[in-house]
Amino acid sequence: MNSSVNKVVLAYSGGLDTSAIVPWLKENYDCEVVAFVADVGQGDEELEGVEAKAIASGASSCHVVDLKEKFAREVIYPTLKTGAIYEGQYLLGTALARPIIAEAQVAIAKQVGADALCHGCTGKGNDQVRFESAFAALAPELKVIAPWREWSMRSRPQLLAYLAERNIPCSASATKIYSRDANLWHISTEGGELEDPWCEPSEQVWTWTAAPEQAPDKPQYIQLSFNQGELSHIDGQAYSAVDAILHLNSVAGAHGVGRLDMVENRLVGMKSRGCYETPAGAVLRAALLGLESLVLDRSVLDYRIRLGNEFAQLMYDGRWFTPLRHALLAAAETIAEPLTGDVVVKLYKGNVTVTQRQSPNSLYSNAFATFDEDEVYNQKHAEGFIRLYSLASRIRALHGQAEDGDQSS
Repeated sequence: MNSSVNKVVLAYSGGLDTSAIVPWLKENYDCEVVAFVADVGQGDEELEGVEAKAIASGASSCHVVDLKEKFAREVIYPTLKTGAIYEGQYLLGTALARPIIAEAQVAIAKQVGADALCHGCTGKGNDQVRFESAFAALAPELKVIAPWREWSMRSRPQLLAYLAERNIPCSASATKIYSRDANLWHISTEGGELEDPWCEPSEQVWTWTAAPEQAPDKPQYIQLSFNQGELSHIDGQAYSAVDAILHLNSVAGAHGVGRLDMVENRLVGMKSRGCYETPAGAVLRAALLGLESLVLDRSVLDYRIRLGNEFAQLMYDGRWFTPLRHALLAAAETIAEPLTGDVVVKLYKGNVTVTQRQSPNSLYSNAFATFDEDEVYNQKHAEGFIRLYSLASRIRALHGQAEDGDQSS
């Protein structure tokens, strides 16, 4: 028994793991357990009755905190401006939610006078790093408890037996196929047949999106309006940040948009396979890329792409609460200043395609780009440009010819 902890705040979900953690903490640390639940848009089904579950498991109290608007405004939209996408595919759905969950958990701990924090992350995943890095930055004085790195239980049946011995109710079963994580931005699915990368995902895997083969045969067009890189209107109607994402999830999901089956490199060194559904993210990313192509010059766009790659790595690795995050977001904000305009996307059979784009800051000029006669570009000028552009190649070739001549003589 460890008596150095008096009160701990547990990041609680109501699932099997955290239901078992509550009594385990009380038994092994002889401490009061305060449950903390972050509402990041995982849905009413997961949140229903969660306070009662926590109390029934042995928690002294349960704090449910609505973080949806904060999540959208302070994390999702700023990250969108960076263009972050991990390993060329993943829109960082799980990673994006972790900073604000950790931040709110620390706030509750300080509010109730806790001296420890606890999470239910396994010892194999990325989330343990994300949570504990945030805790270190925000409350280094608080002890961190990670039961999966301490207890001897290693399977669902063992956890279920542990709860049954203590007469603690739990709706989980030993035959659960998949592990899912949902929030406002996405839902991820792991386990089951996905543990074999040679197996195609069954339709049971997908919960937010229609199969592209079963999606409507008629495409749907949506007009998205942006102001300095942030979505302001959909088809001329204003939406809050949260409602915009929910609306696009629904509309794009019905067309099978936003599915991803990916094998990725985890931070801890192993590979894992996950299926992700991010309908709104797929639409917004495509629209912003369309607007960027119209507004940003080549050097700025090139830098934005490099910034996006760096920010994706930062987010994935749990380094939100660092000076580098502030620096990268400041750069992204500056780059996004001219991203004001309208983009029309077509949703059809799992695809999202930009079909129209316009902006008052457009750098596209038909007078320059036309194949017809124009008054602003003299094609003869291209000769001097090309000669200078290829000068290094010309010098290298002449040098090689001179060396060949010396050898032949």
